[in-house]
Amino acid sequence: MMKGFADFLGDWRLSRRIEDRLTGQVATFCGSARFVAEPASEPAMLCCDEKGQLALADGTSFEATRRYFWQFRSDRVDVFFDDHRSFHHFVPEGKVAGADHLCGADLYLVTYDFTAWPSWSSVYSVKGPRKDYVSTTEFAPA
Repeated sequence: MMKGFADFLGDWRLSRRIEDRLTGQVATFCGSARFVAEPASEPAMLCCDEKGQLALADGTSFEATRRYFWQFRSDRVDVFFDDHRSFHHFVPEGKVAGADHLCGADLYLVTYDFTAWPSWSSVYSVKGPRKDYVSTTEFAPA
């Protein structure tokens, strides 16, 4: 069954593992995501703010944030960067592969997995001239 706008509203715990295939190093992110309705948007849109600690392989740790917008359509969710540029889209049900985004010479392939709902995950596989990493994020109700 396809998840909708109200299913994502609110606070989520998140953990992320970023594996750099070029260097073999791993970074981790632990924090939260908050999905809040954007007023007066049509179709319905959520603002997703991520906040937490990013720990690099060398032991350095610092606060990191990220913002996306999710616009819900009848057949999919369109994801936008914080400046409202289009990123990718997906269907919020089951395990969904194939959401992709070409950013310059870098290709982002995104897979979402909603089969363990209300926990869910996203996997970004990124390849480019100077990038080759996998970022896996696990979301759970807060």
